Amino acid sequence: MSETQTPYQVLARKYRPESFADLIGQDAMVRTLRNAFATDRIHHAFVMTGIRGTGKTTTARIIAKGLNCIGADGQGGPTTEPCGVCEHCVAISEGRHVDVLEMDAASRTGVDDIREIIASVAYRAASARYKIYIIDEVHMLSNNAFNALLKTLEEPPAHVKFIFATTEIRKVPVTVLSRCQRFDLRRVEPEVMMAHLARVAEAEGGQVAADALALITRAAEGSVRDAMSLLDQAISHGAGETSAEQVRAMLGLADRARVLDLFDHIMKGEAAAALEELSAQYADGADPMAVLRDLAEITHWLSVTRITPEAGNDPTLSLDERDRGAAMAQALPMRVLTRTWQMLLKALEEVANAPNTMMAAEMAIIRLTHVADLPGPEEILRKWHDHTPAPGGGSGARGPGGARPDGRGAAAPQARVPQGSVTQSGGATALAGAAPVLGAYARFDDVVALIRERRDMALLYEVETCLRLVRYSPGRIEFQPTDDAAPDLAARLAARLQGWTGARWGVSVSSTGGGETVAEARAAARGVQEEAALQHPVVAAVFQLFPKARIREIRDLASAEEVAAAEALPENTDEIDPDWDPFEDT
Repeated sequence: MSETQTPYQVLARKYRPESFADLIGQDAMVRTLRNAFATDRIHHAFVMTGIRGTGKTTTARIIAKGLNCIGADGQGGPTTEPCGVCEHCVAISEGRHVDVLEMDAASRTGVDDIREIIASVAYRAASARYKIYIIDEVHMLSNNAFNALLKTLEEPPAHVKFIFATTEIRKVPVTVLSRCQRFDLRRVEPEVMMAHLARVAEAEGGQVAADALALITRAAEGSVRDAMSLLDQAISHGAGETSAEQVRAMLGLADRARVLDLFDHIMKGEAAAALEELSAQYADGADPMAVLRDLAEITHWLSVTRITPEAGNDPTLSLDERDRGAAMAQALPMRVLTRTWQMLLKALEEVANAPNTMMAAEMAIIRLTHVADLPGPEEILRKWHDHTPAPGGGSGARGPGGARPDGRGAAAPQARVPQGSVTQSGGATALAGAAPVLGAYARFDDVVALIRERRDMALLYEVETCLRLVRYSPGRIEFQPTDDAAPDLAARLAARLQGWTGARWGVSVSSTGGGETVAEARAAARGVQEEAALQHPVVAAVFQLFPKARIREIRDLASAEEVAAAEALPENTDEIDPDWDPFEDT
């Protein structure tokens, strides 16, 4: 390199904004600062937050130049349009101004570094109007450093200004934020970013295709610095004329149209075609992880487009891709898209940890294609309803025309199960055929007794407290669930009864018409018994003597006599065992 040749400067630095007019995508912040400068309401501390590459440190330097600019004639005051030619503007742009101190909090995190600032704020600026401290990545300061800065930050000298920049605003103590004026720098919109990149490419004499700029904009994710770095690389990669194919190869991306082809194969369940397309993209240089990320991005885009069609008008996509995406969004059910999204998130984790990313990606594609045509819950219920035999009509699904699956001929047409047996309000329904003979369970109380006999205490509790009986016949139960009933109560009750009795039970749910639960009926009956017992003179006398007494059990005379008879000694003493000890059981 000759002594007179200027070293190359990357585009991100060469085209760094020098004034508020040069900032792109931050209109709200620029408007606020311009009004503050115009009305002389300039805060003593600012904090800039946002993702990488949105202009936090650049904005801090522009503010510093605006505060200290004296104009080309040396007589100017604070302004939002720094001249860029006075000694202060030039020195600040070159990073050598003695009164504008930039500190990287990532490398100087301790309280001793803050003590240096505190000790120097008492001295006026050497040559400029204000002494300005720019602390980048301020969230990296230690707690002691933040605490040491609080008093100075709250009441700094009139000639001192603080400007903080951070990407992790949540890590900055609220005591610091309350002393600063906060500005949230937004991601730059795709349209604004593409126009900016086109201007820079033209200024550099590079020919970059519009679809290539769209790819760079999408990859930058709203970061201007990332976009400028990718544009710098793309211009060098294309040697003056850069196409979208070259940018895809540079970034390791697959063609968007081909990713849509792959997504289409997956949604149709075409596993062989999907694997072939994935292999072709891999052979062309696409990263399997990038392909899965693109599939996830497409899934999200289609889901949002299905809900809000305006979201499909993405300027970074071609018109053909937008039309194709709109058609896909209308054709695919939301349940399929949400299931695909969940599976792709899981697949991304697996591919990231797999020893061979291509193998893991292929397995993910196979899983996606095999679940693509799975029926939904409503379709399963409809098929179940169509193939369920009527009560007493045998078991097993019938094929077309009533033919048995084993091919032994046609059977008589099956009667359809009533609609009330296959629907329920807010939950699933257990559907089963009734057994021909269920005489042992003539009443619903017999069913409750069976559950108690089987010692399924959890189910017994639910049946007694959460089931309001609407209609009962042997083999058929229709009930209204209480508000706290489990959604699968009907299914579990039908399964238990079928396992215990060997017969199929139809258990359905209704939204109205239910009576009292078993527990409520028992409580009501006990209440009537207690009222009657309290009217007895002996019981009334007991409660008069013992007001806090409680009735624990009520027995009628017949049951008391039965218990006494069972526990009484035989009338014939010869039947008593001579070795019996009456105190043995006590």
